[in-house]
Amino acid sequence: MNLSCLHTHTTFCDGEDDVETFCRAAKEKNLHSLGFSAHAPITKKTGFVTGWHLGDDRLEEYLDAIRSAKKRWKGRLNIYAGLEADFIDGLTGPADREYREMGLDYLIGSVHYLVPPKGKPFTVDGPPEEFARGVGESYGGDGEAAMGAYWDTLEKMIAAGGFDILGHADLIRKNNGDDQWFDIESKNYLERLSRIALLIGLQQHIVTEVNTGGLNRGKIKDTYPSPAFLKLLAQGAQGTSVQGALAPVIITADAHRAKDLNGHYTLAKETLRRAGFKETLLFEGRENGRPRWTPRPL
Repeated sequence: MNLSCLHTHTTFCDGEDDVETFCRAAKEKNLHSLGFSAHAPITKKTGFVTGWHLGDDRLEEYLDAIRSAKKRWKGRLNIYAGLEADFIDGLTGPADREYREMGLDYLIGSVHYLVPPKGKPFTVDGPPEEFARGVGESYGGDGEAAMGAYWDTLEKMIAAGGFDILGHADLIRKNNGDDQWFDIESKNYLERLSRIALLIGLQQHIVTEVNTGGLNRGKIKDTYPSPAFLKLLAQGAQGTSVQGALAPVIITADAHRAKDLNGHYTLAKETLRRAGFKETLLFEGRENGRPRWTPRPL
């Protein structure tokens, strides 16, 4: 089965390789398609200055680079233009109107930031010391509270919509180590997973990515979402067609290096099979304003 990668980050944001290097690697790895998904610009809308988002002044340059690659690789590799849009509560999200006006092939919706009632916004996937400082300053050191805030934010993003692919749905696990901040087998945590799985199921236009980025960078030992989360999602997908499935999925590498484009895909497929999935989807572009997906057996 020829897979693809729709979650990639080049030197336009926090990736290590340029567009052409990714294209060559995708062809060498026999991928069906390659989608670029720079972290969408946020500075003008939020005032946040980071070293890992696409700069507001480089958006057109980024899109032009992908358009140019599409022409160069036509007939050899399917290339798509996307963005990974942050949902930052009260400030910006994938449902913002400008994304619909960019002519993108797809949009990934992700939660990286928590915006606490008190204290400064911080990311859940930054260095461990930054996460610890954020939890300490904003949630009194209560990891359970920070975890709950993450799920609340993800629920808000799902409800608001505007995106095609749900990015690394349980990213909050990244800095949890050996349950350092919260217990992923606790009743509370599992109830939140079930609630999120139900919300995803109710939004049938959402495709959930099975993201191997944490594995590729040695940050976690399994996929985002976790095997337990995927089992909950699979319960809605059993016995349904792709168009009616409650939890359709794709596999992505969240690649920041070209060599990681299909990293740990074999493990991702095995994880999906064990969870109960029988197929994944392949992106085939947009048609009448909607993404077109083709089912592929696992």
